[in-house]
Amino acid sequence: MTCDYVLNLARNSGSILSVTILTMLIDTHCHLDAAEFDADRAFVATETLHLGVSAVVVPAVHRNNFDAVMKLAHNYSHIHYALGIHPMYVNQSQPQNLDALKKYLLQTISSNKPPVAIGEIGLDYFVTTENREQQIHFFTEQLKLAKAFDLPVILHVRRAVDDILKYCRQYKLRGGIAHAFNGSYQQAEEFIKLGFKLGFGGAMTYPRALKIRELATKLPLEAIVLETDSPDIPPVWLKYEQGDIVRNTPLELPKIAEVFAILRGLKLAQVADITTNNARNILPNLMTKTRDLYTPPHALL
Repeated sequence: MTCDYVLNLARNSGSILSVTILTMLIDTHCHLDAAEFDADRAFVATETLHLGVSAVVVPAVHRNNFDAVMKLAHNYSHIHYALGIHPMYVNQSQPQNLDALKKYLLQTISSNKPPVAIGEIGLDYFVTTENREQQIHFFTEQLKLAKAFDLPVILHVRRAVDDILKYCRQYKLRGGIAHAFNGSYQQAEEFIKLGFKLGFGGAMTYPRALKIRELATKLPLEAIVLETDSPDIPPVWLKYEQGDIVRNTPLELPKIAEVFAILRGLKLAQVADITTNNARNILPNLMTKTRDLYTPPHALL
């Protein structure tokens, strides 16, 4: 399956760029199970394919939504799931939730659609550090599960990069994705050494996001994957076109990819080819369901 369509991208300058693309993209981070999608979830899920997004990864954040993300993945062949407990939900979690996570992994790891990762997990010292030890406990216990099940991890990293790197080194994982990366170039290099890819999305589209745009421009192409983090982190045009920040969706990924292509001086098809291969390499359980949907753009040009 290929996708051939015209993407109209409104620039800040007011000019319109029309780009015909033959490509498939992967949204490596999207909370499609969130309440913001209750009214039109089915439309968004199916429309992603029409817009050239061949796969969407939906990570869990709490024990209570394990079933929801799995149901989405089983209802739509191009949607995939990850299971984990987010650091911002550890205060609402109990030790037995970790046992439940292990049970779910045991039940699904050999299924025809296993989880692509343990996630979304990590550390968040921005909101609070009062529960730091509890966050670390949940994080390290989930790293142990990732190691035991030989799964990559999808990381939430906010003002905690050095601690996360420390624990990832300790448990010698197979890598994963540092979602919505916003660290330094040196910290990015450390993640890359550990086998991680770095996720870039809506934040990269803001002209004033100088550090993120510099990282997106200078980091090795083979280290980058694309994401929307829907319904959060809306790209700049949602704010500028609507007059206010509105819901983000995976339908914005082609435009986000075009911004990245402009920053790197590449063709959109090259960006799609590279970032899709990066995502499939770091999340190998994507392969069984995206192989038939995906045609490498270089084969079409």
